[in-house]
This record gives sequence, C-alpha cells and structure tokens, in this order.
Amino acid sequence: MENGDGHKANGDTRLSNGIQQAKTMMDNTENGLPMRSKPANGIHNDSSSESSDGDTPPNASPTSKAANGTYTKKNMKRKASSPMAPAFMVSAPGKVIVYGEHAVVHGKAAMAAAISLRSYLLVTTLSKSQRTLTLNFRDIGLDHTWNIDELPWDIFHQPSKKKFYYDLVTSLDPELLEAIQPHIVDVSADKPDDVRKIQQNSARAFLYLFLSLGSPQTPGAIYTLRSTIPTGAGLGSSASVCVCWSAALLLQIRTLAGPHPDQPPDEAELQIERINRWAFVGEMCIHGNPSGVDNTVSAGGKAVVFRRGDYSKPPYVLSVPNFPEVPLLLVNTKQPRSTAVEVAKVGALRKAHPVVTESMLNSIDQITTSAHDLMRSPDYDGSSDETLEHLGALFRINHGLLVSLGVSHPRLERIRELVDYTNIGWTKLTGAGGGGCAITLLRRDAKEETLRNLEQQLDEEGFERYEATLGGDGIGVLWPAVLRNGSDEDGGEEIDQQKFENAVGAEGIEKLVGVGGRQEKREGWKFWKRAVH
Repeated sequence: MENGDGHKANGDTRLSNGIQQAKTMMDNTENGLPMRSKPANGIHNDSSSESSDGDTPPNASPTSKAANGTYTKKNMKRKASSPMAPAFMVSAPGKVIVYGEHAVVHGKAAMAAAISLRSYLLVTTLSKSQRTLTLNFRDIGLDHTWNIDELPWDIFHQPSKKKFYYDLVTSLDPELLEAIQPHIVDVSADKPDDVRKIQQNSARAFLYLFLSLGSPQTPGAIYTLRSTIPTGAGLGSSASVCVCWSAALLLQIRTLAGPHPDQPPDEAELQIERINRWAFVGEMCIHGNPSGVDNTVSAGGKAVVFRRGDYSKPPYVLSVPNFPEVPLLLVNTKQPRSTAVEVAKVGALRKAHPVVTESMLNSIDQITTSAHDLMRSPDYDGSSDETLEHLGALFRINHGLLVSLGVSHPRLERIRELVDYTNIGWTKLTGAGGGGCAITLLRRDAKEETLRNLEQQLDEEGFERYEATLGGDGIGVLWPAVLRNGSDEDGGEEIDQQKFENAVGAEGIEKLVGVGGRQEKREGWKFWKRAVH
C-alpha cells in the first residue's frame, strides 16, 4: 500500500514528484557544479572538507587553493586523541496513510502524513587515528564495524561512477552494489535467515550512502540508531531511517544550510529535497522499487497528496505544508497481514463487481480531495473544531468504504468499536488493512480519564498503542547533541553514547532526546520546514 500514487493537479496547482521536487531550482542554482551551501554562520565550505574542531559543524575544515586550482587542507593542530567534531543527532518521523488506501493502487489520490513516532541517529565522530566505521542499530540487534580504508572507494570514485550530493539518482548501479557485497556478507552472519536479511539490507543501504557521499578522508564515526516506529506495520520505518542517514552524511560533508529561524523558504525546501533524494537511494537499496512517498513525508513532515497513474514512473507528489498538527492515537493490532493479499482482494472484487467497486474507489478519491480542498480554502483554520470535525467525518467514511472493500479485520473493528463507544474521536484503518494499524483522530475535548480507560482496555486485549501527533515536523537536527533544558549539567544535558543506548523503550528514548511522541520539543532541536502557501 505504501508504494502508492500521487496527485494530479488541475488548473494552476503545481504538482511535483517526490524525488524531482525542487530540481529546477537546484539546477538553476548549481548549474551542474558543486554548490557551496551557506550555513547559518555564513561560512562557505567545500563538500569534501573534513572537520576542523568542535566549534564548527561536522567535517568542516579550512582549505587553501593551490596554483593548479586544486584545494588542499591547511595544516591543522590537533591532539591525536581528540574527536574531530562533537556528537550530533538527527531525527525523522514515520508516516501513516490518512486517506486513500487501496484506491491509490487503482490510480486515485491518497494523502499521507507524518507522525511523531520517529527514528533517531546519534553520530559520534572518532579521533583522527581511529579509522573505523560502526553502524549500531540497537533496536534490531545490528552492530557492525568496518575499516574505512578497506572500503571500495576506488570503485565509487571512478569518474563514470562518482555521484555528487546534488545529483538525482533514480536507479542503483549494479557494479557499486557488487563492490559492496564482500563488506556485507559478514554482517549478522550468525543470525537466522530472516533476521540476517533485514540487517544486511540495512547495512547495504547505509554503506551505499556512506560511500556515495563520503571520501577516503572521511573521519571514523559511530552511527547509533534508535527508533520508536514499529517495523513491518506500514508506518515508513525504513524511510525514516534512510532520511536520518542521508541528513547526517550530508551534514558531515557540509552541504546543508540551516536550519535556522530566518532561513528563506526556498532555501529550506532545497535542503529538504537534497536529504530526500539520498534517502530515496537508501530506500532503493532496501526495497528495490519504492514509491518515494514515505521518504518524502519523512523528510518534509506535515503531509503529501499523491497519485500514480503509470507504474513505470514515480508518483506525482504535492506537499501539504498546512496540514494541521493534531493528537493521534495509533493502535497496532499485532495481527500479521500481507499487503499483496489485501490488494489482491480489492482487485478480485473490482473484477467481479466493476461498477460498484469503481464507485467505492471514486468515493475514496473524493474523500482525499475533500480534505485537500479544505486545507487550500481561503478561510481554512487548522486549529478550529470545525476542521477537526470535517477531517474526522472523512476518517469514518473512508473506513466504512474500506470495510466494504473487504480489507478490514475483526481486530481493527474491535479497536473502532472501543473508540466509538467512548466518543473521543474518529477511527480508521491505515495502510493495507487485514491487520496492521488503526489510527484515531482525537477530539480536543476528550477527557483524560476516558482516554486512560480506553488505553487500559486496549492493553488488556493485547493491542499495542502509541500516543502521537499527526502532521508534525520532518527532519530535525540537534547539533551538538546537547539539550538546553534547564538541567544541572553545565551548558545543558549531553546525549552521549551510553545514555542513548541504554534508554529503555519508546518512552525512555523520547524522554532522553526531547522530541517525539507528545514530548515538548526542547531547546536545541531545529527543523527544516516547508513553506506554507
């Protein structure tokens, strides 16, 4: 389901592909040459430079231009044992399909939005003498270290192969994948086949990005991942991870500007799309032929409308930056399901009852359009009760149509029944159905006691629940990894390797990092934001 389609514009509504969005702007800005982004501190840096000290973002160093036009690093005084840059953190959200499941498979529109369940990546740069690269994905049990000098840089840096940070990559190079393979075979070699496959796919995606964006001079580092997004539940967990990797690596080579409060919208858009492009490359390493929708939502946050007409091409994607930020209850049925099986059910129904099924699919398409039209109307107020009622009613109608298409499940219907009984919100399945997750848009006047009683009932019946926010921010950065939250620690609370690895569960991670779930965003975190039109 998550490889769905995009939205086709009428009139002067501008549509953009999730991967090609901002391409014209980038091309006009860069003219095919490496662009030296201007960060918030106003300093331009070459993309291949290394870190100079702890007072500049990762991997930045002074350079001098020789007579032959090449750049060389100036001599730098540094203790051999000192780290090359302070630790920093990036974070990106998961996503849910808000409207349009299954209809999107048949050329209709759908809407997806960010949720505050997030992935978090802590980058700990090592001293100059330590030439190792460690990927530590604690939540899936992946912990592997490579020697940076033994990686296949010669293959990735061939003139015909070398990719630049601003390039649009829409397919993977088989020769580069083959060059990585000897460095993947030992990853989780002692694990069961199903676990090893997941962990090797993750390692392959990370190495492909690292070798594409880095250089043989890239400093050693530990990349530690934690996530509060359930895997295999259609919530875009892999895309969130790829967005984190992409953002971190681009930050290390100093090719991202901001984020900062006075950043022009066009510049912020450019940074989001740069991150998005490389996150899509990571998704291709994991999934082969992803739609690009998940990583687009994760990178930019808020929501997108998308539609796919021709499956040989990526979907058209239009960002919805004024999607309201509203409280959400996400409940995982923990019921295994197959997207392919559920899609086949609708296909069979459409074949047996073409007129009736097409009518239902068209109605779902109109639901997506109704929500989008509301957010584009001149008198739209995302914080009003009227807006919430409108979107909630569309939740209820959309779910009813999905039930009629045969893709619900008794566990999903039980969640809806429990929520409807309390009258605290509107519930629908999200994703392929047949199990998976349900989402509830909560009324603003929902009583805390009623919500707690509902959650207790869900717990007793074996459901897995998450209190979250729908329509929040996309990729964010905490640089350095210090929260200025009024703690007793001098200068703020440092998020170090040990604290991050030892945080227990989603609640422990969110409490430590200060963003995600319904945690207040603590001082220090900054987010690139799409412009609201």
